Amino acid sequence: MTVDPHILLSPAVTNLRDIGGRATADGGTVATGVAYRSAELSADSVVTDDTLAALGIRTVVDLRTDAERSSRPDQVPVGAELVVLDVLEDLPGGAAAQLPTLLAAGRVDEFASVDMLGEMRSVYRHLVLDESARAAYATFVRTVLDPERTPVLFHCTAGKDRTGWAATILLLGAGVDVAGATDEFLEVNPAVRETFAPLLAQFVGAGGDPDLLRPVLEVRAEFLEAALAAVEERFGSFDGYLADGLGLSAVEVEALRRTLRADG
Repeated sequence: MTVDPHILLSPAVTNLRDIGGRATADGGTVATGVAYRSAELSADSVVTDDTLAALGIRTVVDLRTDAERSSRPDQVPVGAELVVLDVLEDLPGGAAAQLPTLLAAGRVDEFASVDMLGEMRSVYRHLVLDESARAAYATFVRTVLDPERTPVLFHCTAGKDRTGWAATILLLGAGVDVAGATDEFLEVNPAVRETFAPLLAQFVGAGGDPDLLRPVLEVRAEFLEAALAAVEERFGSFDGYLADGLGLSAVEVEALRRTLRADG
């Protein structure tokens, strides 16, 4: 069994990964130690965790909603600044967001009529197209390209969807091809499935069909494909997305590439 070299083990946070180390399409390499991704930082032990301390995080970017932050606020590593960017501000809650409430009420039957795959594909299109999402990801990119604010640790709740698109932006911006970015996107699944195993068991225990819920408890290539299709449809290319979607200047795009490349 091949060990994923991007995984960083910490008792304080799950799904912690360095996005660096991947090959770029032109033979270069993405720099390590610049951008990390994870699940939420809600544990008190985050502040004193040795693994996080060793990374020297200067900025934590929280991509979650107000409701998520209020119920499980971030605990920030010593010396790090917190930046809050709600990428779903314009998106009304769908069935997935109602899951805890429906489970508590024993109303799992309501999921039988919901197209969860369709919902997830729609979410990814919103991550690309919504004004709030584009503004948030633009600020995120500008945070990463600022040498005074790296290393950056970015996260949402499980570190799979909002965080997955953020990682994809960085990898494609560094020159990684779509296949390489998709590898990173999918490799969080073991950690994500472990995180959501109790929730899935609760759903099944309440009489729910696990196949109905799995699309929202993991990532799939078709989700990223939906986002990239939205990029092509609206902006023509990923470069067009960076320029017209996120409003980045040519200087900023080049600065991002230099920041993320081990070979400059």
